[in-house]
Amino acid sequence: MSGDHRTVIKGNPSQYVKLNVGGSLHYTTIGTLTKHDTMLRAMFSGRMEVLTDSEGWILIDRCGKHFGTILNFLRDGSVPLPESSKQILELLAEAKYYCIADLVDSCERAVVKKEREAEPICRVPLITSQKEEQLLISSTPKPVVKLLINRHNNKYSYTSASDDNLLKNIELFDKLSLRFSGRVLFIKDVIGSSEICCWSFYGHGKKVAEVCCTSIVYATDKKHTKVEFPEARIYEETLNILLYENRNGPDQELMQATSTRGAVAGMSSYTSDEEEERSGLARLRSNKQNNP
Repeated sequence: MSGDHRTVIKGNPSQYVKLNVGGSLHYTTIGTLTKHDTMLRAMFSGRMEVLTDSEGWILIDRCGKHFGTILNFLRDGSVPLPESSKQILELLAEAKYYCIADLVDSCERAVVKKEREAEPICRVPLITSQKEEQLLISSTPKPVVKLLINRHNNKYSYTSASDDNLLKNIELFDKLSLRFSGRVLFIKDVIGSSEICCWSFYGHGKKVAEVCCTSIVYATDKKHTKVEFPEARIYEETLNILLYENRNGPDQELMQATSTRGAVAGMSSYTSDEEEERSGLARLRSNKQNNP
């Protein structure tokens, strides 16, 4: 504009000046503007020329939305930051422009905090292909627990408790993924093989254990699919897999002893209904032979 001209501002700290920041009008003292080592101090201490209009307003070609916050920070040395991440980023841009280092630091810390708050505590990838599964397992330094769950893979009808046990397996997976979040990568497979419910445990990119929760049982002349919930065995294998957090891997003798104990416990604790029936018949035959 024809009335605008450049001048050097230098005066008493108590002297008031009029600022037009992108159309937002502000009235403050030179003392406030020069209180900290910023670009505003350079502008109002005679080191830089400033642009003024015909009415004496000093023109600053920036958005004035956050300039009031800028002034309050210069006055007090601290200021409440906006609630939204977008506005914090806007204020950060203005703080950088005016070279207000302390306000830049405050805004950057607030941005990092907002990002952490926005991130979920626990992420569980859902596998869409075998290639994706292999990539996840091979690329992570963490131990991996995978739950394959696919109720529709069944060829036969389910036993009465199977649906409840399916849900219990899913609920345990969710609890474990929250409990060991950050230490173990938990992944879920809902389109995998012909299995219905199966846990797999990986360390250093290799499968080290598996707990299959399904079996075929006979009721009268029909086959049924039975889904079990071997909670203790799943907990045991999950704790074992934590040994693979170490780059060198777990002690092999310890793992062998644990695996043997787990196998024996699994055989004794999770025999199928058919095996129990056979052992009962064998005991009856033995008693008849001993007591003719």
